[in-house]
Amino acid sequence: MEVHNVTADAETFTCNAYLALGERTTLVDAGGWEGVVDAIRDHTDTVDAVVLTHQHGDHVQELGRVLEAFDAELYAYAEHPRRDHALDDGDEVLVGGETCEVVYTPGHADDHVSLVSEHSLFSGDVVVHDDGAFEGGSFGRTDRPGQSREREIESIRELLDRMPDGVEGMYSGHGGVFHGDVRGIVEKALERAERREPKYPE
Repeated sequence: MEVHNVTADAETFTCNAYLALGERTTLVDAGGWEGVVDAIRDHTDTVDAVVLTHQHGDHVQELGRVLEAFDAELYAYAEHPRRDHALDDGDEVLVGGETCEVVYTPGHADDHVSLVSEHSLFSGDVVVHDDGAFEGGSFGRTDRPGQSREREIESIRELLDRMPDGVEGMYSGHGGVFHGDVRGIVEKALERAERREPKYPE
């Protein structure tokens, strides 16, 4: 599957927004960069669906603009005025050319989901490869109101239980894309989360 981080050139704070080309052209998260629509059009004239991992501002700020530009259907776990399809744990959604299972992964956000196929993981912010705090496996911050380290740990364990061994591409909400032993990266993120130490010490 061909996947592009269409917010890679952003100079403002944003999540990574991933354009998955294929049978069903899909954008995973819309990001917070005003240039995202033009960046998408560098690759395609059509977006069939936008799937949200969660609705923190850096993931949805440009959502309205994307939906208007491409008349795409919106998939989200939590309610949203523009939502066309509600996601629930265990649902399947076609992303690009791969069928992904929806895994409910709260902790960083109450509405957080991850998308897992035979080959790819769209992990949002629950786990990332690198984010400035850790390299080679990190986890979403849980030190703000409404967040929970314990829920985050449970979510990462659930993700490991339901992730096929063949997953080799990890597309997370922040940091770099990773190709290789994704399970090892997620296991390292779990190990670090289980220490229950502050991710960003003061």
